[in-house]
Amino acid sequence: MSDNSIVLDTHDDTPEAHGESKAATIAAIAANIAIGVIKFIASAMTGSAAMFSEGIHSIVDSGNGLLVLLGMHQAKKPADVTHPFGYGRELYFWILVVAVSIFAVGGGVSVYEGIHNIRFPEQLGDPTAAYIVLALSILIEGASFGVAWKHFRAAKGKMRALDFIKRSKDPSLYTVVLEDGAAITGLLIALAGVFFGHLLGIPQLDGIASVLIGLLLMAVAFVLLRETKALLIGEGLETDELLDMRALIAADPSVEDVGVVRSQFFGPQDLLINADVQFDPTLHSGEIDTSIERIEKSLKAKFPQISNAFIEVASSEDVAAYRSTSLLQKEYPGA
Repeated sequence: MSDNSIVLDTHDDTPEAHGESKAATIAAIAANIAIGVIKFIASAMTGSAAMFSEGIHSIVDSGNGLLVLLGMHQAKKPADVTHPFGYGRELYFWILVVAVSIFAVGGGVSVYEGIHNIRFPEQLGDPTAAYIVLALSILIEGASFGVAWKHFRAAKGKMRALDFIKRSKDPSLYTVVLEDGAAITGLLIALAGVFFGHLLGIPQLDGIASVLIGLLLMAVAFVLLRETKALLIGEGLETDELLDMRALIAADPSVEDVGVVRSQFFGPQDLLINADVQFDPTLHSGEIDTSIERIEKSLKAKFPQISNAFIEVASSEDVAAYRSTSLLQKEYPGA
């Protein structure tokens, strides 16, 4: 491979997207702080394990929201000598901490409390306070979820929610939605546990509700852990996006063929691209430089999240060797 390579710095930031996810996160923190302490008071008054689990859930979510904000702030730090590609993955790390927190603290404690209540049930007190707190909590959490869902829907566009979560490189866009959605579902489970526990005179139902809330939180944590792990390891563009990128490069009149194209996200808006390009051999170095600049502009228009692009001049032998090993078909099935 030739050493003739040009580095293109095309950093692009989207403060609108980050601002929306930040607003949703702040709204969620405010909602959780507002109702977390009230849930604990109601739990003490009624002896409800489900209400206790919901109190833990709210406090954990408040702390998680602060961690998400910390990650968003740290990810904005500029690149330096020790981190030449920036600190974008700070966000991924703190989302991973959030996922572990949800699983261990939120889910684990709720399951433990529920099992303890099932084994050693306590006589439930007057449920009136629990009903009032649950009703208010559902209203507040519903308002918070509405803010988060509005921003999430704007971010995903016409894409299905699950597909967006799998493809998104910015976990802050869906973390709050998952947490708020789990919060509302957990409140409904707690309400059912308290109501039927009193109606049927079976206090163990309240403990069962607590276990279900814990399992729900663990499920949310699993989704976050799975997605964040992929981002931390080093995730790139999807296959269809890479095919579009190859086609865009190949469409330039100075390009004869395209070899290997690599991509990796160092943050939601920090995409690194490395492409081996075989140019027309009759071009001189100045014309190649101009062609690379033209390709860069085309890539930038199509993929605004590109922060660094390395376009390397490859020989026909390099590209042929790449194709002969069937790597192209393995990396881009159907190409």
